[in-house]
Amino acid sequence: MSEQTPDKKPNLLQVIGSVLASLLGVQSGKNRERDFLKGDPKDYIGVYVVLVVLFVISMIVVVNMVISSAGK
Repeated sequence: MSEQTPDKKPNLLQVIGSVLASLLGVQSGKNRERDFLKGDPKDYIGVYVVLVVLFVISMIVVVNMVISSAGK
Protein backbone atom coordinates (compact mmCIF):
# COMPACT_ATOMS: atom_id res chain seq x y z
CA MET A 1 0.00 0.00 0.00
CA SER A 2 1.17 3.49 -0.68
CA GLU A 3 2.31 5.86 2.04
CA GLN A 4 -0.05 8.70 2.83
CA THR A 5 0.39 12.13 4.20
CA PRO A 6 -0.86 12.31 7.79
CA ASP A 7 -3.89 14.49 6.99
CA LYS A 8 -5.39 12.38 4.16
CA LYS A 9 -8.09 9.81 4.71
CA PRO A 10 -7.73 6.29 3.24
CA ASN A 11 -8.80 5.84 -0.39
CA LEU A 12 -11.29 3.20 -1.56
CA LEU A 13 -8.68 0.51 -2.27
CA GLN A 14 -7.18 1.00 1.18
CA VAL A 15 -10.63 0.75 2.76
CA ILE A 16 -11.36 -2.48 0.85
CA GLY A 17 -7.97 -3.87 1.83
CA SER A 18 -8.52 -2.97 5.48
CA VAL A 19 -11.98 -4.56 5.55
CA LEU A 20 -10.70 -7.75 3.88
CA ALA A 21 -7.75 -7.92 6.27
CA SER A 22 -9.98 -7.40 9.28
CA LEU A 23 -12.42 -10.07 8.08
CA LEU A 24 -9.50 -12.50 7.86
CA GLY A 25 -8.04 -11.32 11.17
CA VAL A 26 -4.70 -10.19 9.75
CA GLN A 27 -5.01 -6.40 9.99
CA SER A 28 -1.70 -4.68 10.77
CA GLY A 29 -1.45 -2.29 13.69
CA LYS A 30 -0.34 0.54 11.42
CA ASN A 31 -3.35 0.16 9.12
CA ARG A 32 -5.75 -0.26 12.05
CA GLU A 33 -4.44 2.94 13.60
CA ARG A 34 -4.79 4.78 10.26
CA ASP A 35 -8.35 3.50 9.88
CA PHE A 36 -9.44 4.62 13.34
CA LEU A 37 -7.72 8.00 13.21
CA LYS A 38 -8.37 9.10 9.62
CA GLY A 39 -11.11 6.85 8.23
CA ASP A 40 -14.81 7.54 7.96
CA PRO A 41 -16.87 4.77 9.60
CA LYS A 42 -19.53 5.01 6.88
CA ASP A 43 -16.96 3.99 4.25
CA TYR A 44 -15.93 0.89 6.20
CA ILE A 45 -19.51 -0.11 7.02
CA GLY A 46 -20.56 0.24 3.37
CA VAL A 47 -17.65 -1.84 2.08
CA TYR A 48 -18.23 -4.43 4.81
CA VAL A 49 -21.92 -4.80 3.94
CA VAL A 50 -21.16 -5.18 0.22
CA LEU A 51 -18.45 -7.79 0.86
CA VAL A 52 -20.64 -9.80 3.23
CA VAL A 53 -23.55 -9.75 0.75
CA LEU A 54 -21.22 -10.92 -2.04
CA PHE A 55 -19.87 -13.67 0.24
CA VAL A 56 -23.37 -14.90 1.13
CA ILE A 57 -24.46 -14.88 -2.53
CA SER A 58 -21.34 -16.81 -3.55
CA MET A 59 -21.97 -19.40 -0.82
CA ILE A 60 -25.57 -19.83 -2.00
CA VAL A 61 -24.36 -20.34 -5.59
CA VAL A 62 -21.70 -22.87 -4.53
CA VAL A 63 -24.12 -24.83 -2.34
CA ASN A 64 -26.71 -24.93 -5.12
CA MET A 65 -24.06 -26.16 -7.58
CA VAL A 66 -22.96 -28.91 -5.18
CA ILE A 67 -26.53 -29.98 -4.46
CA SER A 68 -27.45 -30.08 -8.15
CA SER A 69 -24.34 -32.07 -9.08
CA ALA A 70 -24.94 -34.52 -6.20
CA GLY A 71 -28.45 -35.21 -7.48
CA LYS A 72 -27.24 -36.44 -10.88
